[in-house]
Amino acid sequence: MAEFRTLPEMFLNRVSSTPSQLAFRFPNGLAWSELTWGQTGDRVRAIACGLRALGVEAEQRVAILSNTRIEWILADLAIMNAGAATTTVYPANTPDECAYILNDSDTVAIFCEDPKQVAKMQAERANMPKLQHVITVDGAGSDDGWVITLQDLEKKGNDWHGAHPGAYEAGVAAVQADHLATLIYTSGTTGKPKGVELTHDCWIYEAKAIDDVKLLTTEDLQYFWLPLAHVFGKVLGAAQVRIGFPTVVDGRIDKLVDNLGIVRPTFIAAVPRVFEKVYNKVLATAKAGNPIKYSIFKWAFRVGRKVSALRQQGKTPTGLLALQHSVADKLVFSTLKNRFGGRVRFFISGSAPLSRDMAEFFHAAGILILEGYGLTETSAASFVNRPEQFRFGTVGLPLPGTEVKIAPEDGEILLRGRGNLRGYHNLPENTAETLDSDGWVHTGDIGELDAHGYLKITDRKKDLIKTSGGKYIAPQALEGKLKAICPYAGQVVVHGNNRNYCIALIALPEEDIKTWAAENGLGEASYEQLTREPAVLTLLQGYITELNRGLPSYSTVKKFALVPADFTVETGELTPSLKVKRKVVETKYKALIDSLYVGAVEGL
Repeated sequence: MAEFRTLPEMFLNRVSSTPSQLAFRFPNGLAWSELTWGQTGDRVRAIACGLRALGVEAEQRVAILSNTRIEWILADLAIMNAGAATTTVYPANTPDECAYILNDSDTVAIFCEDPKQVAKMQAERANMPKLQHVITVDGAGSDDGWVITLQDLEKKGNDWHGAHPGAYEAGVAAVQADHLATLIYTSGTTGKPKGVELTHDCWIYEAKAIDDVKLLTTEDLQYFWLPLAHVFGKVLGAAQVRIGFPTVVDGRIDKLVDNLGIVRPTFIAAVPRVFEKVYNKVLATAKAGNPIKYSIFKWAFRVGRKVSALRQQGKTPTGLLALQHSVADKLVFSTLKNRFGGRVRFFISGSAPLSRDMAEFFHAAGILILEGYGLTETSAASFVNRPEQFRFGTVGLPLPGTEVKIAPEDGEILLRGRGNLRGYHNLPENTAETLDSDGWVHTGDIGELDAHGYLKITDRKKDLIKTSGGKYIAPQALEGKLKAICPYAGQVVVHGNNRNYCIALIALPEEDIKTWAAENGLGEASYEQLTREPAVLTLLQGYITELNRGLPSYSTVKKFALVPADFTVETGELTPSLKVKRKVVETKYKALIDSLYVGAVEGL
């Protein structure tokens, strides 16, 4: 395959090479619509030329404020094909958060999904003097022309293209590898978001590296629902353009399970929280069945784990074990696999750590989850497990061209390669802290490489707990293990820095705990009441006891509390990519945390 300099160049090559092949399928009312690569190219050209008609110039920023949908992808490609750069904004951002990002990035135009998002722009219009145009996907334009519809923009673009023959292609050719392609504002866990500058060369590198390891092929069908404002979604889009596989796009989370049975994808990218929810649901359903069915379920997974252990060693089950596994698959595992459409080759998990227990549970059922690793600052994909080369508990091997070293003084992971950020927008001091003079990104993650080059993430550098007794503890390891063994632990925050023991705050998934309550005579209790119910506390204490078995005494969870509401993006405890904002949670529940240390003697 030819080498490319920029994403627009690679996109035009894809359109001209495979114009009649399916590119996208997406919901249209109750039905599904499709776009070939040729049709996608036509729409992208119309939108790009529309931006040119509005006066958008090279490397100027154009933002997208929308949930995941086909128009997000078309707008993003069009922005880059117009020579501009995409500013990403999460649809959950408040009006003042949007204004901060748009002002910091000097954004001149923005695509808004619907009247709700347009209203955010109108509310902050006086505070965003550089924002000249709002393009609405759904909804009407404004009388003064500040808001125009996407349909009107595409018409302007087609007219502009007709009046300027060859200008669109010339504009694409003028884009350079080191030009800004994407300005992603990291949601962060504290403070204001930072704009990460990623060039066209970042995406060209990522797409080629994914292609080189043959992770995905033209025979694959992707189901895509991730937020496109997140770097995880962006890198998969770049890979699709290079490789040419089709993608089904639907960001409606409530449709995810139903759609999988209809779409029948071959691979899906997801975050660990999705697997945790499926795991909890499967376990709860099995336990709710009659004792005989539950016994069969447990037997099947005992067999599955034996087969998983063999396959992790590159071996195949034979004899009696092979026969038992065939029966287990027919009785139990096939039902779970059919929930995902029955054709999934593997899942790709990223954005947050996936517990080894969770990966091994699904593998026992014949469902492979390949964990990967990277940062927004490294264009998402730096390490990934492969279908034929994977080790649970690790994030896999480096992509070709990515260098890694472990800092000897503290174990921090350092990465170097073409995927690294150009810098933080308008933040030279922060850039110098993260990207050193030798080109190494300081990830802030602690990890280790095994003898075969597989990377294991052990914790966040800044999240490590140091007890008042001087012991270091990795809270994410404890949190992941508890979520793996306890189907009622939705989110967990382990606390203990400068304290003499660890405690845990636990958020319960409302649906799961209410199902348990109904089965145990507490069906009338509210969620908040259940978090104080002695029977619920006893239930959770059993899992805490199981967690603590085998742990050194200094890292055991001595006490826990149930928070009165689940963590959500809307209430501020989760980032849009569903990572827990640890410091936000600890601040919000400071009194509750302090109550768990009443009577404790600090400094021991």
